[in-house]
Amino acid sequence: MSSKKNKKLTLTQQEYQAFAKAREPKRKVLRNIFRAFLVGGIICTIGQGLQWLFINYFDFTETTAGNPATAVLIIISVLLTGLGVYDKIAQWAGGGTVIPVTGFANTVASAAIEHRSEGYVLGVGGNMFKLAGSVIAYGVFSAFIVALIKIIIQWLGGM
Repeated sequence: MSSKKNKKLTLTQQEYQAFAKAREPKRKVLRNIFRAFLVGGIICTIGQGLQWLFINYFDFTETTAGNPATAVLIIISVLLTGLGVYDKIAQWAGGGTVIPVTGFANTVASAAIEHRSEGYVLGVGGNMFKLAGSVIAYGVFSAFIVALIKIIIQWLGGM
């Protein structure tokens, strides 16, 4: 790959690159940042509102209200993915929809929808964790390492 970068381009290739670069659409960075911030903030505000709802109306504590709020966010994002709405929001908002919980649920649900024609076991079950599987494996491994560090610190503190 690096040898291709060092390779001299012919005059035609240089002209084509200049031609393509001149016609490449300019990215509207500030607009994209604003949209991502707006939609990501809205998703987080909905999550915070759900947590407030569970605390005030269902007698959860601040510690325990996060789990049902997260579950509701996952259900909403899977439903929106199934209806095709989440993809339209993501197209408009860009990176703002990659909030970990909703973005992960969207990834799993869209892979399951895409491979449903191959059957439930090999299609849906086999393919929906292809991309998400690495995230799950990394999360489990990270949690294991953090738990080991915590145990070592507690053990050293007890000496």
